[in-house]
Amino acid sequence: MPLIKSISGIRGTIGGRPGESLTPVDIVKFSSAYGTWLGRRHRGKRLMVVIGRDARRSGSMVSSLVSNTLRSLGIDVTDIGLASTPTVEMAVTGTGANGGIIITASHNPAEWNALKLLNEKGEFLSASDGNELLSIAESEDFSYAPLDETGSYVHDDSWSRIHIEQVLALNLVDRKAVANAGFTVAVDCVNSVGGIIVPALLKSLGVKNIVELNTTPDGHFAHNPEPLPANLGEISSLMASSGADVGFVVDPDVDRLAIICEDGSMFGEEYTLVAVSDYVLAVTPGNTVSNLSSTRALKDITEKHGGQYFTAMVGEVNVVEEMKKRGAVIGGEGNGGVIYPALHYGRDAVAGIALFLSHLALSGMKCSELRKTYPDYFMAKKKLDLPEGISFQRILDSVREDFAGHEMDERDGMRIEYGNGWVQVRKSNTEPVMRVYAEGPTPEEAEGLADKVIEIVKKVK
Repeated sequence: MPLIKSISGIRGTIGGRPGESLTPVDIVKFSSAYGTWLGRRHRGKRLMVVIGRDARRSGSMVSSLVSNTLRSLGIDVTDIGLASTPTVEMAVTGTGANGGIIITASHNPAEWNALKLLNEKGEFLSASDGNELLSIAESEDFSYAPLDETGSYVHDDSWSRIHIEQVLALNLVDRKAVANAGFTVAVDCVNSVGGIIVPALLKSLGVKNIVELNTTPDGHFAHNPEPLPANLGEISSLMASSGADVGFVVDPDVDRLAIICEDGSMFGEEYTLVAVSDYVLAVTPGNTVSNLSSTRALKDITEKHGGQYFTAMVGEVNVVEEMKKRGAVIGGEGNGGVIYPALHYGRDAVAGIALFLSHLALSGMKCSELRKTYPDYFMAKKKLDLPEGISFQRILDSVREDFAGHEMDERDGMRIEYGNGWVQVRKSNTEPVMRVYAEGPTPEEAEGLADKVIEIVKKVK
């Protein structure tokens, strides 16, 4: 599998040849480039970097390579161990670090791993910063420290607890209401770091009945780790038999959240952000942002509360940039990613769970009843391999021609407004594939629109 370099980090499969997958050579090379870039950004300063990892079986090996490479550059390392992506992001600012590296391939399968790179704000690198880093890596323009100037190493496993404490301190997290509701909550943490932080969060919120599924953080993913309906049959079946009021599913690094209703039906990953935003906006009205691949239901909810809705290109860094520009009180991505600036600028399933449970408790409704209060849109999400020997631009040109006369947004691939729906085709930031997302008032219309674009793509020569 190819080595993928994007705004989402450096990722690839473990094993193979350097430059073609995520090998030790590549890990050292890009860690060196990151440390060198950081040194140029903070000239004359003694640097410190926070690192953390999900529970992938390759994680400890990759972490050791990253840690020792940074130390060889004269950078002090604070290793927070098994930790979620949002936990690492918060640890960067909480420790006053100059940057951070999260060792996780997020929703990708177990054979993948990645380096997610953060700046001193605990946020992903911008496109320009990323390009500068890639240039340093390409030229191998780095210099290592002499023995007496190598960096120190500290292990600190307190940050999951600190993360939970800061979530509980949020004004809109109603611990008393959640505890009084007496919820039974089911969780599926795909045997990664969610198994550490999610049950601990629920206990701290006063949830006494927790039904745990795949909460052993050993990296043996019990199912495809992407929290999509097709992968969530086990917890869906469990809901009725366990008597659970709500189910939560997180991906391996806990930045995405899917919700399961008490009857086993899917709340819809697109509606995680919609529901949490509805709760937040009712108390703190303002603007929202989501990416171009997200449901228009967020626009409906935002306008209901008197705010304005804005879109951004796919990728957390792009959404965060737009949120800051628009002064958004909440935002995120339709893949279950909730960004709540009152806590930090990062997708955070831990915060999402706490806010959603507060919302559910105060509503007095069943989870399925709450879902019915939101506008119904249906999403089709498909992916296909990039056709060999055909440029992505040729594909876009062909799609543009077939949809002539429709409103188009070409900031991120191409999104086309089509009747009561839309369709988008774009290259993935995380996999060597092309994504086709469509939304419509019925599942059939969404599927039909996505299939129409796929047929156009297949005909491109």
